[in-house]
Amino acid sequence: MAAAPAPERLPTSLFNWGDGGYPAFNNPTIVTTANGTVLAFVEGRTLTSEDVRNSSNFSMIVELVRRCHREVPKHLRGPAILFWVFHALRDYAHTLGETPGAHPALPGLMQHAAELERAIGPVELVFGHNDLLAANFIDDGNRLWLVDWEYAGFNSPLFDLGGMASNSELTPAAGEKLLEYYFDKPVNDQLRYRFAAMTAASLLRETMWSMVSEIHSQIDYDFSVYSAENLARFEKAYAAFKSMRRA
Repeated sequence: MAAAPAPERLPTSLFNWGDGGYPAFNNPTIVTTANGTVLAFVEGRTLTSEDVRNSSNFSMIVELVRRCHREVPKHLRGPAILFWVFHALRDYAHTLGETPGAHPALPGLMQHAAELERAIGPVELVFGHNDLLAANFIDDGNRLWLVDWEYAGFNSPLFDLGGMASNSELTPAAGEKLLEYYFDKPVNDQLRYRFAAMTAASLLRETMWSMVSEIHSQIDYDFSVYSAENLARFEKAYAAFKSMRRA
């Protein structure tokens, strides 16, 4: 029996940078299959954590993130969306509190969160992606795409930088280089300290998101293992932050 032919793809570009009132974004190709299914499609390779850790890619990745941070807000209209990780953590804590005994460590984690928020202090607002997993970067051979803007909103640039560092497990030296590329200046102790706080906060958000998912997600996945893995990574990042404070 012959295999069924692959669905015919009918690519259409709906909007491009600078055309038809779309000054800020390009879209991936919109693909319509023969049965009418519509997909967004980029012909390219998703980056891996190893790609992000490769220092030769830093300038290209950081330039894309910085352009999104600085240029996208110039073209937005209507109510502004804010993503503040510590608000998200407090919301997760309320949700977890509705299931008594679900996570006995929760009060201590929220104390850590409050300490990290104080350490970060006042922030500059940019338009953040807020979910900088390596797989959200796609290389089509000519340019990088940054996709999956579900969590996008105004935020400190340190959250995207800290998230990228934690998601791709950058070494301290690589994190330092990341900051130098983004801010285009040597890293001082204050920036280093605030970056460490936000990196830990990004791991705490992932941990508590997973804790909530343990209770409420319908996905067939062992979130308890994922929670434990991220909690261990948070504790390591928090210890690094605390050691900087004592230094």
